[in-house]
This record gives sequence, structure tokens and C-alpha cells, in this order.
Amino acid sequence: MPETNRIEYKRELSEGLEKEVVAFLNYREGGIIYIGIDKEGKTVGVQDADGDQLKIKDRLKNNIRPSALGLFDIVSEERDGKEILKIIVASGSEKPYHLKKYGMSEKGCFIRLGSAAEPMSQKLIEELFASRTRNSIGKIKSHRQDLQFEQLHIYYQEKQKPLNKQFRKNLELTTTAGDLNYAAYLLADDNNVSVKVAKYKGETRVDLMESNEYGYCSLVKATKSVLDKMNLENRTITQITHKERKEHRLWNAIALREAIINAFVHNDYTREIAPKFEIFNDRIEITSAGSLPDGLSKSEFFEGFSIPRNKELMRIYKDLDLVEQLGSGIPRILEYYETNSFNFSENFLRMVLPSAEAVQSDTPQVTPQVTPQVTPQVTPQVTPQVTPQVTPQVTPQVASTGPFKRF
Repeated sequence: MPETNRIEYKRELSEGLEKEVVAFLNYREGGIIYIGIDKEGKTVGVQDADGDQLKIKDRLKNNIRPSALGLFDIVSEERDGKEILKIIVASGSEKPYHLKKYGMSEKGCFIRLGSAAEPMSQKLIEELFASRTRNSIGKIKSHRQDLQFEQLHIYYQEKQKPLNKQFRKNLELTTTAGDLNYAAYLLADDNNVSVKVAKYKGETRVDLMESNEYGYCSLVKATKSVLDKMNLENRTITQITHKERKEHRLWNAIALREAIINAFVHNDYTREIAPKFEIFNDRIEITSAGSLPDGLSKSEFFEGFSIPRNKELMRIYKDLDLVEQLGSGIPRILEYYETNSFNFSENFLRMVLPSAEAVQSDTPQVTPQVTPQVTPQVTPQVTPQVTPQVTPQVTPQVASTGPFKRF
């Protein structure tokens, strides 16, 4: 496969990597950089994949502004029997991204044109900066600064990634002025964010059966609680045929998990609205605030192009293995559900996943009629008692008249 507007090959880890990443961050579709493949598409491999991954993360963290954390993934793959590295770069929402060394200048800002990273004009730099998204959870100062993060510490410790004293800065939980931001507020042990899971008896919102609330805690904890609740609701259906026993669930477990995670990670929290989860007798509806990010079309959305709305959350969910890699969620859902399962409005995105059968089954449980087992009367066969042969004591001239039977 040749290089394209979204694919860049590099034979080895070189000095020009940051330039290519900046170009994809500024490009509306993002892109993928392969390390270990030459310009002709021939696989040459990398010698130290683990070491190169650490170098790449460090370079992209320190050499690009605004921060690209949460906007790229690095995965190791095998191709033609050799190990290569794949860097997945999402389109950023704080354009123009630039090389820290040169600032927002033509030497520091690049954009993808065709199969090359080209310098931006000063005019384009100024236009992008003027329209930059400023109202994000990373830039909004939290109205509370007395936040605690014990739950977050526990989750990182479980993944053997203990947080150090600088974790607030490292995880971008502070504003440029050093105050805790709204992302920190969402991830703190105590907040005022309510996450609801409702269950209705029928196919409308008229008859509420059950209402659960999982908020007022770290958003990670709320996410895990909703995942556990939905896993319980996603019961297994068993069908027994004359040939085999078939089992499937009300909803595909992989797609349902991805839909829940996407709702949490991409929700527009600047509106102070949390995602909502509703279970009806024929479907699940998952509603998140905010429609498509600016610059992303529906077709690009379904193809897996990613513009993370909350890069701070994306980075932490990735650290905790709640998210696998950028842009993988929607394609996973579409493996099992149609594009019409997604409903876009000006202010919301709603995913509607139909159930395989009625969530509340009205079929009465049938107790099978028990036919009593009839044991036929059996006339026992009488086995004659066998008296062991006894060698009689010889008494002179005495005939044996006892009840012995010769066999």
C-alpha cells in the first residue's frame, strides 16, 4: 500500500517524526505513521520496539504544543514476520499544533497535503488560532480546588502504574495557571455529576420500573458501575434445538461496552450534562451531550476518524485499558449494528441498540408434566439354597439319610 493523505511510512525513528505528527494533528482526518516500513512500502522492521515506543512518547509529549497527550496511540504489530510500530494520530481540536521549538510560525506549523507534511501559511495559522476551541474541560477552572483523587490512585495502582506527586500536571488536570481544571473535577472522588441508568416496563418512558444513580464520584468509577449494571441486564438467551444448544445475549457485549465507553469519553461536559442510559423492552438508548465535533462529517465518523472531544479523559481511559486505541470504538459497534442505530441532533448523539428479544419476557414459566415412572412388578426367581457338601464322619454301616442333594 503506497503512502496516502492518511498514511506515512518511515524506515526508522528519525528526527522528522514530530513534524509528521503535527501535520496529522492539524489535518481534519488525522492519520497513521508506520515505523519500520520504507517509502516503497517494504517492511524492514524495528530492532527495539519497546525502547522506540518510550522514545516516541517522550518526544511527542515534550516537543509539540498544545499538548498531544490523548491524541495519539502507539501499537506494535507484526508484518512480514518483522515487528513494526504503528502511531495512530487523531485530528486535534486545538489547532494549530506546532513544534515547541519554533512556535506558531511557518517553521513550526505543518498540515498534511497529499502524502506530505507541508508548512502552513501564516494566514492559515492565524485563522486556525482564532477559531481554536477554548471552552474545553482542560481549560475551565474547577469551582472546587479541594479535590481528592484516592479512587484514581487505586485504579492506576491496579494497572501497576502508580501515580507520583506530579500526577495532576502529568495527567493535565490543571490549567495553564496551575489551578485544578474541570477534567480534575470529573475525576475526583467527590463531585456533583449524576449518571443515571433507567429501566422502563414497555417501549416508552411512561412506566418507569427502576432508576439507578452512579454519579457523585470519579467518572472512572461511574463508568465501571454502569458497565457492571449493563452486563447484568444483558442476559443470556438459550435456544435448544434437536442438534445443539445455542446461546446469545440481548445485546452484543463488545458493541454495548464500546457504546458505553464512547458516551463517557466523548460527552460534552462543558454543558454540565452527563451521559444517560435507558433500557426499554425492545432496546437500549445511550444519549451523550454534544453532536459531531467541528470538522468531522458523518461518513468520517462511521469510518473511525477520531477527534477526541476530551483528550484528558481519553488519555486516562487509555491508561486504564478502558479504551483500546483511537478510532476503534465506532467500527467495533458497526460490526454488529447498522449506521441507523446512531441518531445525530444539534446538541446530542443517541445510540439505539435493539435487543435480540423482549427484555422483560411475558412468557409464563412452564413446568413440564411429570409422568410417574411405573416399575413393573417382578416375580422374583427363587434360587434354591445350596447347602455346602459336607464330608460325613464315617460311622460304620450307617446310611446317609440326611437332606443332602448331590450336584
